[in-house]
Amino acid sequence: MKCLLIVLLIIGSYICGTINGAYYIGKIYFRKDIRELGSTTAGARNAGRLFGKGAFTGALLVDAFKTFLPLGIGYMLGLSPWVQALLALSVLIGHIWPIQLGGKGGKGVVVYLASALVMVPVALFASFLLLLIVKLLKVKLTGVGLLVLVPAPIILFVQHEWQAACVFSLMLIIVVFAHKRSVFNE
Repeated sequence: MKCLLIVLLIIGSYICGTINGAYYIGKIYFRKDIRELGSTTAGARNAGRLFGKGAFTGALLVDAFKTFLPLGIGYMLGLSPWVQALLALSVLIGHIWPIQLGGKGGKGVVVYLASALVMVPVALFASFLLLLIVKLLKVKLTGVGLLVLVPAPIILFVQHEWQAACVFSLMLIIVVFAHKRSVFNE
């Protein structure tokens, strides 16, 4: 019975991931498909560039909430960090490759950071310190800025949650892959 519940939660997590804040804000409030504008990705950063701070904030909140919901359910059910990490991975996959949007979603940074906030909150402090260092060095943010995502799998590994660390490492690779155009073309 528990295996069936986990499978249903993983499927539900993917479905949550497909609810793309930037896309729906663009469609509902601006009557535009964000995937055809700017960086052509349905993410909070592109929404902010195209539609302003309110659209950025709205997309960020939707993407964070859609991550918190399945992870919160997993936490309340007492699921292991490993299974919760699988739920986070499912949300990320749904965000980047949403079936109803033809596989054209966002790049996954908000989902990744929201997952880290739930599962490894101390990693966000380490990420903030790394971001501060990157800003102080005045390095262009996109490529090097992805370094701020590295602490979560490292801290999970140090905490002996190696299965969750492996899943977060996979999530990190997926987010970097989703950014490959901007990382390698700057």
